[in-house]
Amino acid sequence: MPLARTGPFREELERCFPDRPFAVEFWDGTKVDATSANGVPHFRVRSPRAVAHALRAPGQLGVGRAYVSGEIEVDDMDAVIRLLDTWQPPPLPPADRARLALAAVRACGVTRPPAVPRAELKPRGRRRTRARDARSVRHHYDLPPEFYALFLDQSMTYSCGVFSRGASTLEEAQETKLELVCTKLALEPGQRVLDVGCGWGSFARHAAARHGVHVTGITLSEPQAELARARAAEAGLSELTDFRVMDYREIRDERFDAIASIGMVEHVGDEKIDLYAERLSELLAPGGRLLNHGIARLDPGDVIGGPFSDRYVFPDGAPLQLSRVLAAIERSGLESVHIEGFREDYVETLRHWARRLDENIDEARRLAGDERVRVWRLYLRAARNGFETGFTSVYQVLCKN
Repeated sequence: MPLARTGPFREELERCFPDRPFAVEFWDGTKVDATSANGVPHFRVRSPRAVAHALRAPGQLGVGRAYVSGEIEVDDMDAVIRLLDTWQPPPLPPADRARLALAAVRACGVTRPPAVPRAELKPRGRRRTRARDARSVRHHYDLPPEFYALFLDQSMTYSCGVFSRGASTLEEAQETKLELVCTKLALEPGQRVLDVGCGWGSFARHAAARHGVHVTGITLSEPQAELARARAAEAGLSELTDFRVMDYREIRDERFDAIASIGMVEHVGDEKIDLYAERLSELLAPGGRLLNHGIARLDPGDVIGGPFSDRYVFPDGAPLQLSRVLAAIERSGLESVHIEGFREDYVETLRHWARRLDENIDEARRLAGDERVRVWRLYLRAARNGFETGFTSVYQVLCKN
């Protein structure tokens, strides 16, 4: 870029951050070295557009845009996650912040503000409306199913597997989880079961084939429903399964002997969690059981996701504290009878997913594009770190009426 100069920016970075557990290399070959020796990430800033992204949206979002667009490259994603989790930069007085920002502007040179990456979605409209929820969910799930097949197990189960009961492979862990849900729900042949947030239909197929129940699955993603129907037909289970594209708030005048909600509650939010529990309670037949399987935030503070996740990973995603979910269940008139956590199981599940995605990285880029693959490589590792450090966990809550 014309008039772009990295010298002043490098000097200000070194002055403002005398202890640096990271290294930076700029597009002109100059560097800011790390002050730590081992296990530090190295960032390669490929052009002034990376700095312009950070100036346009200071903080996590701007740096995230530079990373997603490929203007920043990193050598070790796990080291970056550790850095974000542990490093506390020193507080800068206003004068130092101004000098750093001015130096960054000089590093940009004369350039237009860079375009926002195509992979970004800014949720619009009133939160928790059906239209906005549908847009947000589809942003995450409406990638080609072949992309998800690159890192999920053969059943295409996109939720925590259970390794703690003896499974050694991802396929075994997911089958263990699906059967565990069926066992907790005490499924019997001929029962009607609702699968809320059915994904590509793995639970519905398992429950129908193993337990002879009829399963109605609902999702907000038409591609998911299409593949779920096709896979059920291939397995000879079309008469025992029914997949619909609809919101949980749209189901009326039906009763089910059992309800499974696996990986769905994270999308509900604090604004609608009471309505969610009330609606599922209304759909449950007398004596029926509900199993709610979902990620919970262990931090008692804010439940809203960060700006990067909210634009690129799970728009409007908001895992709630377990206590909030239980309160909603109790208010709906249901009784919680069993609670089980699977935090370490999700760590292992995410480790398998991240490894499989890396093993198929070229095909992933062909199917989803480089931007989306960058998002997913970061997301899978950041999510695993959240479970490893105890920031999040995942619980199965069994209820009855």
